[in-house]
Amino acid sequence: MPLRGGGERRVPVVVLAGFLGAGKTTLLNHLLANTRGMRIGVVVNDFGRVNVDALSVAGQVDSMVSLENGCLCCVVDAAGLDRMLGTLTDPSAGLDLVVVEASGLAEPGSIVRLVLASQDRYVEYGGLVELVDGAEFGAVRERHPELDEQLAMADLVVVNKVDRAADGVVELVRELAGATPVVPAEFGRVDPELLFNRVVREVDDGARQLSFDDLRFGDDHDHEHDGDGQVDHSAHAHAVYDTVTVELGAVHPRRFAAFLEARPAGLYRMKGTVRFGVPGHDEVYELHTVGAYVRVESRGRARDEGTSLVLIGAGVDAAALRAEVEACATEVAGEAVEQDLLPMFRYRVDLESGDADDVAPPTGCVAHPESGDVLADPDEFYPDR
Repeated sequence: MPLRGGGERRVPVVVLAGFLGAGKTTLLNHLLANTRGMRIGVVVNDFGRVNVDALSVAGQVDSMVSLENGCLCCVVDAAGLDRMLGTLTDPSAGLDLVVVEASGLAEPGSIVRLVLASQDRYVEYGGLVELVDGAEFGAVRERHPELDEQLAMADLVVVNKVDRAADGVVELVRELAGATPVVPAEFGRVDPELLFNRVVREVDDGARQLSFDDLRFGDDHDHEHDGDGQVDHSAHAHAVYDTVTVELGAVHPRRFAAFLEARPAGLYRMKGTVRFGVPGHDEVYELHTVGAYVRVESRGRARDEGTSLVLIGAGVDAAALRAEVEACATEVAGEAVEQDLLPMFRYRVDLESGDADDVAPPTGCVAHPESGDVLADPDEFYPDR
């Protein structure tokens, strides 16, 4: 999981949205059943009864039910969400990821604003995933015209039930989503590593009882089976998205900032480390992006470490994407001066107040410029879409 400069780690918070019947709980069950050792906390922003892994939980405010791989917390109002996130992301909870399953009638922009505006030191925005019912897309779109706006607002769109979707539905969703990556799926089966980084834990070689994950994944068999004995092809789900790895030396900070702000269509998230080619600056920075959200944080000085990035998206031109990143290298873009750091330092979250005054306000995000307790309007989330 991401580490802060002082050794503190952040927990990504993914918002899962979609209208009733899209399959949000099905996708959530799939994630919980394929954690590979990760601990996932779930916040259900809904009324009534919610079934997660066949466990029916009454939707009471602040109720918590322990699961093998995380916990399920039910809150029915947005006001309590930030407090709940603070509880779930605290190191004492031991969670690696938090998923907020929005009500089928909820406005996802409100929940996204709340996550982005959270003052909790451990909360990391993990993206807005909009789930679409491919089989009933036309009918849902007619009942909810706001669906078009939600598709463009999302960081990732998953078209579920593509096996029952009419011809042209996926293409229409891609057209409506614009630059947002679109991934087709059946039965909510999405590769978990598309949504978040897998946490690698230390292995204890001593004698111990086999865990559930040991039994399911210990032989790394190519196929998994669900509870009905059906073959689960989630191991092959990576085929619907693209991963591009780029390794190079130092990059020109101003050129790299321009690349981030004009991110290519279909690019969902980036992770890795960046070194800026500015004389006298030997620091390496951790980079985390989801959609338009960008965070940069110093990892300290490391003279021998360069830039190492993994870019994840759907429908991207891998060769062109790699070329765009490589064009930011100082060998291509030229040497930078200290003033060229300003565009990137806007997104740093580890600056002291005095340092921030010397460079620029550390918003921590390209398209979500929150200031204090003032929340951005939903239309300001992605002004380029």
